[in-house]
Amino acid sequence: MTTSQKPSLSIVIPAFNEEGRLGATLDRIAAYVQGRGLVCETIVVDDGSTDATAGLVLAKRSGFDGLRLLSLGSNQGKGAAVKAGVLDAQAPRILFTDADLSTPIEELGALEAALDGGASVAVGSRALDRARISVHQPFYREMGGRLFNTLVQWLNVPGIQDTQCGFKLFTADAGRRLFRVQWVPRFGFDVEFLFLARKAGYSIAEVPVRWINSPESKVRPIRDGGRAFLDLVLIRWHDWRGRYKGL
Repeated sequence: MTTSQKPSLSIVIPAFNEEGRLGATLDRIAAYVQGRGLVCETIVVDDGSTDATAGLVLAKRSGFDGLRLLSLGSNQGKGAAVKAGVLDAQAPRILFTDADLSTPIEELGALEAALDGGASVAVGSRALDRARISVHQPFYREMGGRLFNTLVQWLNVPGIQDTQCGFKLFTADAGRRLFRVQWVPRFGFDVEFLFLARKAGYSIAEVPVRWINSPESKVRPIRDGGRAFLDLVLIRWHDWRGRYKGL
């Protein structure tokens, strides 16, 4: 991507201590972008890593057109990292994807088709076609995820079967508007983002995608699960208190 070219897509990748997985992810994204001839920027948001994540990204820049590093300085949480990347993005469409690329980048086309069809937000979903899950999570994680989604359906975003898949595409206008008022810093941010999207009247498309569980997941079921459950209640509480009036 030359200085005269504006990107058509921004890819935001939150990263916390991801030196072991991020290199392969960036290589795969670079090959995919080049293969499609996309003009794209890829923003890795280093969420206060204590390993060589930042150095890895800087080393990759010479062979990866449009790769940028954004550093938060200290660990603030996945939601905070995605927010920083979205608000810094320059393209008219923004993809958020996890650093382990559990949903292959090749699934982007299905989400693009949803936006081409009129949606403002396209959500990758493991729940709509579970046959597309190549490697499943451990049983206890899947059951915890289903319980979590039951509460999401009841409290926050009825009708969306999978809010937590780390593969979402949205227009920059929607992303900037929603993330400016978003406050959840950790794993409950996906629910808040979709809650706000629906509150603002944006069309949301849920799209089945392939998914491969990473055994090196950073999610800790008890610690992070408890926080995420609390976030569901706090999202409703803050809505009732008028925290989202600036939407």
